[in-house]
Amino acid sequence: MLHVLQFGVWLVKLPSRIPIWKQSEPVGCSSCGSQSAKPRCCRAKRAELSNNFIRDMECRVLSIQSHVVRGYVGNKSASFPLQVMGFEVDSINSVQFSNHTGYAHWKGQVVTADELHVLFEGIKLNNVNHYDYVLTGYTRDTSFLEMVVDIIQELKMANPNLVYVCDPVLGDHGSMYVPQNLYPVYKEKVVPVADIITPNQFEAELLTGKSISTEKDAVEVMDLLHNMGPDTVVITSSDLPPRRGDRFLVSLGSQRIVKPDGTYTTQRIRIEVSKVDAVFVGTGDLFAAMLLAWTHHYPTDLKMACEKTFSVMHHVIQRTISYAFEMAGPGRKPSPAQLELRMIQSKADIEDPAIVLEATVL
Repeated sequence: MLHVLQFGVWLVKLPSRIPIWKQSEPVGCSSCGSQSAKPRCCRAKRAELSNNFIRDMECRVLSIQSHVVRGYVGNKSASFPLQVMGFEVDSINSVQFSNHTGYAHWKGQVVTADELHVLFEGIKLNNVNHYDYVLTGYTRDTSFLEMVVDIIQELKMANPNLVYVCDPVLGDHGSMYVPQNLYPVYKEKVVPVADIITPNQFEAELLTGKSISTEKDAVEVMDLLHNMGPDTVVITSSDLPPRRGDRFLVSLGSQRIVKPDGTYTTQRIRIEVSKVDAVFVGTGDLFAAMLLAWTHHYPTDLKMACEKTFSVMHHVIQRTISYAFEMAGPGRKPSPAQLELRMIQSKADIEDPAIVLEATVL
């Protein structure tokens, strides 16, 4: 094999060889009976198998989220873990900031709906707009969010098997931290095209109009969300009383699997996770990315997908806490910089997490 550097590009010259189909291929096609040495049906079949193999090997995600130069939030929280898990990730940055807004200072730019449209048009013009997944997170602009919906609908027309994973970021603990006019867009346009959603209790209640006071309420809310569109719903945190004591939070999940006859089965799970005495940024983005990855590997086993996802979160957060408090020193509160997720250091746990949190099937 000869390697030549020309105009700054490595060119690879492969040794000449006889095409595989000419070497010892029997004459004729067992499928169609053609006596041609290379009938069209064989070429088409081989092309189909080759394309399917490449698709299986190169699962591609379009992630439309925020970006920071320093730290881990939005696309910075999602891209590396997904790539470690074997996914190709194409990122569109909804904002580009110096750092997340939990710091004392930050600078940057916000991408408009028109600029998002231009970026997507560039992808289409090059005919590289086939995606297996779309992942979205925080946004504050109605027109940007509506453009995201338009893009997802177009991508789903090109690939009906595309899975859209949505973290419907609206608020928490009874109050919204995005403009009120985003709520109807999420409810009427975003959730209906989503396949997997990861709301917290407040967001789930807001989207369905039903409050959660008991586990039965939570199941009913998840069913209402299913009826709105998504087949998989994970309520990432709730105010339900934990069975393991006050140092835990209750999360719940539900997955509908449609049978060939149109009926469906539903798997529901409950999982309790340890509370932590620190404020992190980017954990929701990491969670949604990991749920995407593990539901890809376990498409009909929500229990296993959630155990893997929550265990990744546990390992990353525990490593981050240990580092942050060690760097801060005894009796001192860690700074936002010290509390940035220890993502690179958690590579092994992202790839193959030890299961430390087990889910209960309801």
